[in-house]
Amino acid sequence: MYAVVKASGRQEKVAVGDVLVVNRLAEKPGASIELPVVMLVDGASVVTGAAAANASVKAEVLAEERGEKITILKYKNKTGYRRRIGHRQDLTRLKVTGISAGK
Repeated sequence: MYAVVKASGRQEKVAVGDVLVVNRLAEKPGASIELPVVMLVDGASVVTGAAAANASVKAEVLAEERGEKITILKYKNKTGYRRRIGHRQDLTRLKVTGISAGK
């Protein structure tokens, strides 16, 4: 059984025991959250739309972390303008603990 959930503006395919990294969530490590289900696949049956709203995916927040640093360079020719800045995205690591089909 697996599900497609919406997490931090993206859709992720998850199964029980999977660990996924999403954009920063407000919950602290150790908290349990429920993710909205877009699609649920259980063997041969596929559930989508309003029926998938009854399904639920529970996940545990494992850690808050930061992504890899990216460097942004801006340059304009012949003007002496150069600028270099960096960015590290705030992330949350989740572990899927359960998937239930609901009704």
